[in-house]
Amino acid sequence: MELARIEELIEKYFQGETTLAEEKQLKQYFSTETVAAHLEHYKPLFNYLTVNEKEQFNIEVSLPTKKRFSAAWIAIAASLVFFGGLFAYLNYKPSPAPAQVASNLGSFDSPEEAFEETQKALALLSENVNEGVESIAYLNEYEKSKQLIFKK
Repeated sequence: MELARIEELIEKYFQGETTLAEEKQLKQYFSTETVAAHLEHYKPLFNYLTVNEKEQFNIEVSLPTKKRFSAAWIAIAASLVFFGGLFAYLNYKPSPAPAQVASNLGSFDSPEEAFEETQKALALLSENVNEGVESIAYLNEYEKSKQLIFKK
């Protein structure tokens, strides 16, 4: 076999681009006694591969078997599901019809009563907005303190 061809195959081998037939050619070349002097250091590699491809792994590995659920655990789970369903069935209360709910929304007998309820709702909204504004002021103070400590 040409020396240039062998060098080309070695380059392809180390790039991971050789086919099995090309690797077989390399193994055959390096198993002979007429190996070029500058390629002698590759000889142990290819001889090792030739010897070790015949090795086989003969140790028997025993894997642990899966533990299965016993009948007692299945019975316990089934009874829990049954009693959960029974509890849900006995405590089920149907929701009122949508027409009944819609008739009670936002209707008052007198304008004064409606005005009072509106004031209550707006006062609650105002309290929540004021809490938000106070927390913003706290964040602004924090930002000022941070600017004093960490000057840019």
